[in-house]
Amino acid sequence: MTSPDEIAAPRPTSLFITGLGIGQICSWGSLYYSFPLIAEAMRHDLGWSKTELYGAATLGLALAGLAAYPVGAAIDRGQGRLVMTAGSMLAGLLLLAWSQMSSLLAFYLCVAGIGALQAATLYEPAFAVVARRAGAANARAGITALTLWGGFASTVFIPLVQLLLDRIGWRDTLMVLGAINLLLCAGLYGAVIRPALDRHAGDIAGPSGTSWTPNSVVRWVLRQPVFWALAIAFTAYSATFSAFTFHLYPLLMERGFNSAAVVAAMAVIGPAQVAGRLAIWILAPKASVRIIGCGVVLVFPVALMALELPPSFTVIAAMAVLYGGANGIMTIVRGLAVPEMLTKQAYGAVNGALAAPASISRAVAPLGAALLWAASGSYEAVLYALIAGTLLLAAGFWIAAGLSRHPIARTAGSPHA
Repeated sequence: MTSPDEIAAPRPTSLFITGLGIGQICSWGSLYYSFPLIAEAMRHDLGWSKTELYGAATLGLALAGLAAYPVGAAIDRGQGRLVMTAGSMLAGLLLLAWSQMSSLLAFYLCVAGIGALQAATLYEPAFAVVARRAGAANARAGITALTLWGGFASTVFIPLVQLLLDRIGWRDTLMVLGAINLLLCAGLYGAVIRPALDRHAGDIAGPSGTSWTPNSVVRWVLRQPVFWALAIAFTAYSATFSAFTFHLYPLLMERGFNSAAVVAAMAVIGPAQVAGRLAIWILAPKASVRIIGCGVVLVFPVALMALELPPSFTVIAAMAVLYGGANGIMTIVRGLAVPEMLTKQAYGAVNGALAAPASISRAVAPLGAALLWAASGSYEAVLYALIAGTLLLAAGFWIAAGLSRHPIARTAGSPHA
């Protein structure tokens, strides 16, 4: 007999969401946040340059962009358990292989592979799994809860990885992280993602008995101006976020702050992200994502423009709070924009198509910012470029919001029909 939990959309406190959430903490912590710490330990041990080390991470993120669409389409076809479980297992094996290598080529193969597998293990596939279980229209609570879980990844794993590096070295640390992916992440995803409970496997059924596939829905979506406006917005957001994250420390140091003040300000960003997500969950649980997004995208340029004010710790702390809170909320907006503003069908494939250019821009933006700094001789030009990116984000999202206010024509061939 089917239990009530099996016929209702998953609650934020259900074992399904809790298992995915713990898995997200471990996936983000071991595959994403651990890299800068391990790379620094490798640099001191092997003598490789930062360019050589971070080039592998850039390649991996670019490959993740290419993998985003096929991963999303596979989840739409009911293969979410296979995708996330196998992705974690392969990532774990690559971490173990990384721990044993000593050549730059082997390092690139391992790290590039781990980067590509982020498309199968981080937020986008997890959001798609929730949408398939609950239906894209009812996935809001689960997606919001997942972002709250994921918000603790850096808080848990950065000190954990640093402790391991200090105690057992980078090779054994990688073996621990590999075991976490093989045993904990893969085990959780395999246990809680149950294809038999995917109530909305028919979300891509077409009108009059016709059958839609993820590919056909995406072909339809690619003809919609709303998709391209969102793609511009999210690509600009990813590029700006990535460049800002990698260059905030040297940018603030160049503006005259000491390292203690910079670290203190940066430490505010993580808690502010969680606070922003909690605020949306508690204060605006049913507010339109379109309206939330139109407000939050305006915070980013304001936060960065604050850095043009006379330098003081109060200013950079306020910037960190604004930026962190807005970034936390933006993660939710990205997860829910597709069903509210574009289509409720083939969530994984459509979200993957949106994530592809965003992932590639996230990969190349830090290098672009570094080249701009080298060409101009200061971070002033980089700051202007970051502000321009946030303005492009705001313009793209506002255009998408305006277009999506009016129902898209429901022709006989439209997935909305």
